[in-house]
Amino acid sequence: MHHSPNPNTPPPPASPSPGGFAAAQLGQIDWQLEVEPPEAVEPEFPAPAPAAPPPVPSRRIAPPESDTPPPPPERILEAMLFLGGPPLLPKTVASAIRGFDSENIRDAVDRLNKTYRSQNRPYSIVTKEGGFVLAVKPQYRAVKERLLGGPREARLSQPALDVLSLVAYRQPISKGDIDSLRGTDSAGMLRQLVRLGIIAVSRRADAEGRTVCYGTTPRFLELFHLASLDDLPRLGDPQRV
Repeated sequence: MHHSPNPNTPPPPASPSPGGFAAAQLGQIDWQLEVEPPEAVEPEFPAPAPAAPPPVPSRRIAPPESDTPPPPPERILEAMLFLGGPPLLPKTVASAIRGFDSENIRDAVDRLNKTYRSQNRPYSIVTKEGGFVLAVKPQYRAVKERLLGGPREARLSQPALDVLSLVAYRQPISKGDIDSLRGTDSAGMLRQLVRLGIIAVSRRADAEGRTVCYGTTPRFLELFHLASLDDLPRLGDPQRV
């Protein structure tokens, strides 16, 4: 007889498959996988930049110490005179020697000349054109001219000498004043003296520059062996020359 199955009867357990049985067995075991820890990797950082060298402190090179004291102002003045050139003006000396004024310069010149005289030197300091020059004494001038050649002698007529004397003693003087004093025209004499380099135009007498005045030149002092215009012979009142 065939019996229909009871629906309330649980079905018989299914036979596990070999694979399912193994899986079930594995599920009942506490497994601990021994995983090898990863190697420690050091973090990568950029290589540090090389340190900059320390700044070298700037040093001023001190001048070498010298035990020699600086020369006195009097010797500096003497050296400046020995350099030659145009007359040494007091303002030039004062700019080169601190604290050296006109009075100090004059005193130094006097002391140097006193030393030159005591030592019988062939030169002395003379005034010229508002300054000072180192000049050979008159008794040695022939030696100088023989060595360097003296200025060419200018042969002047008496009228030219008359005009030259007026210019020398009354400079700066205009042609009109010379003509008035001489009572004749002096244009030719003035041109001759200018051409010889004995006189030159020194300034113009008026603001508009129409009147020309004349004065002597350094060549005039050389020709007549004068250190300065102060050495001109005194002929009484120069206004009467």
